[in-house]
Order: sequence, then structure tokens, then C-alpha cells
Amino acid sequence: MIHVITSPCIGVKDSACTEVCPVECIYDAGNQFVIHPEECIWCGACVPACPVNAIYPEEDVPADQYSFIARNRAHFSF
Repeated sequence: MIHVITSPCIGVKDSACTEVCPVECIYDAGNQFVIHPEECIWCGACVPACPVNAIYPEEDVPADQYSFIARNRAHFSF
């Protein structure tokens, strides 16, 4: 199960999530951060660190945020 960064991150990009990620799989994608799905080890450390509650396990992404699953993958050409 990978983690996905959703719309609340857009324009905010607080780096708290990047600071706690033990494998450094969170990348700057311009207007928001994205998580590399093959590098993420599913530890979940980023979830509580996000001050805008933008990070979800893929299976828990709210329905209105599903496009961000594809957006995160597309950034890495999947």
C-alpha cells in the first residue's frame, strides 16, 4: 500500500513530511509534493507529519481525491 499526497498540499508544500520520511521518497512536483510509489516503504511516518492532512494510504484516498493517485504515479511515468 503506497501513500498518496492529495490537493491540500497544493500551494502549501510544508516540508514536514519530507523531514520524517526515512527513505526520502517524497519529491517536489512543482505545486505540491508527490510520493514515489516504488520507493515508499509504507511506514506511514509522513501521514501525521503533514500539517494539512493531505497524505493518505492509497486505499483510503477520499473519492473526490482519486485523481491524485494517478497524478502521483504520472510524475514518475507509471
